[in-house]
Amino acid sequence: MLTRRIFLKSTGLALVSFGVAPKVLLRTAYAEGSRRRKTLVVVFQRGACDGLNVVVPHGEEAYRRLRPTIAIPAPGGGREAALDLDGFFGLHPALEPLLPLWKEGSLAAVQAVGSPDATRSHFDAQDFMESGTPGRKATEDGWLNRLVQSRPDSEATPFRAVAMTPTLPRILSGRAPAVAMANIRDFDLRGGGDGLAARGFEQMYETATQDLLHGTGQETFEAMQFLKKSDPGRYQPAAGVEYPRGRYGDSLKQVAQLLKADVGVEVAFTDVGGWDHHAAEGGVQGQLAARLREFGQALAAFRRDLGDRMQDVVLVTMTEFGRTVRENGNRGTDHGHASFALVLGGDVRGGRVHGRWPGLAPDKLYEGRDLAITTDFRDVLGEVLARHLGARDLSRVFPGYAVSSTRFPGVMRA
Repeated sequence: MLTRRIFLKSTGLALVSFGVAPKVLLRTAYAEGSRRRKTLVVVFQRGACDGLNVVVPHGEEAYRRLRPTIAIPAPGGGREAALDLDGFFGLHPALEPLLPLWKEGSLAAVQAVGSPDATRSHFDAQDFMESGTPGRKATEDGWLNRLVQSRPDSEATPFRAVAMTPTLPRILSGRAPAVAMANIRDFDLRGGGDGLAARGFEQMYETATQDLLHGTGQETFEAMQFLKKSDPGRYQPAAGVEYPRGRYGDSLKQVAQLLKADVGVEVAFTDVGGWDHHAAEGGVQGQLAARLREFGQALAAFRRDLGDRMQDVVLVTMTEFGRTVRENGNRGTDHGHASFALVLGGDVRGGRVHGRWPGLAPDKLYEGRDLAITTDFRDVLGEVLARHLGARDLSRVFPGYAVSSTRFPGVMRA
């Protein structure tokens, strides 16, 4: 018999309980006077996004000379030109929805960032960036999972680590339990490094000697069933906010839904493909512009949807490598080296392009053809983890790499 309905206000996420409501959710969603959890959201642009046509070095003449058909014109050409950021860099005009975030100081960029490994293989480069150990293929777990492992939390819920993907991504594989779901209605639990299915995960928690979730295994799976029965279509974003249609927009919308439901999300991950433009990449218009338009609209919607909650959230983008500085004979670009990252959130030192710009002179290029890396991607992530989440043991998150505040690019407020 139905005895209680719980509606998490402002989210449209209805959790219906037969009997007593799941304590694991109520503790998190309704703890009076509790401080909202700090959250990290990671977006992976799969396919190697062309950072030179995203954060455009319009102040460097070599950029236009090396890209005669795909270069973004310098500011001053109206809607068919780069959106000036600081007199040297500009945003691709398709990213116009992000300009208000830049001006309000919640959005920053890092140029010439990437993995120091020389591979130009999508598979290997993505694996290295998700494992956090460039050049080492034997690493079993992902850096985002190791982050969770390194931060024991007696108040953790089943939704502490969430991937809005059909299967558990490399970045969240490991011993720490993580949720993977392409859609909230398809909610399931992929349990840790042993690839445990939901049944095995339930059994593990039922027999655990230490109750990490402060509730029984049955309680945990009750929460899972409630979330699985929820209808994402009932979620209403903040007034005036519209996410672009498609998997990527839907994934960010549902991350926002979970954050506003206060179900204990600490780290969230999603990805978006379609960035490998060897031919007909385009400049102001074209394939890249179309992808960036959706990309920017989704990020802007996410920021506006969360409103004041963005003070507790930082979103970081990453891509496996950049593209060649010189356009190829097919009016596209080939696999390169350094690229860019965007950092969005309340603690961000926004309105700035961070990192040291190496330049595009022939003697400054990596192997004579690519933008050189001046910021290791682990230094960007390390700064976010340390200064936003308060992570201390970064050697566990990025083994074999000495993360140092002296190399932080300065994207976060100290």
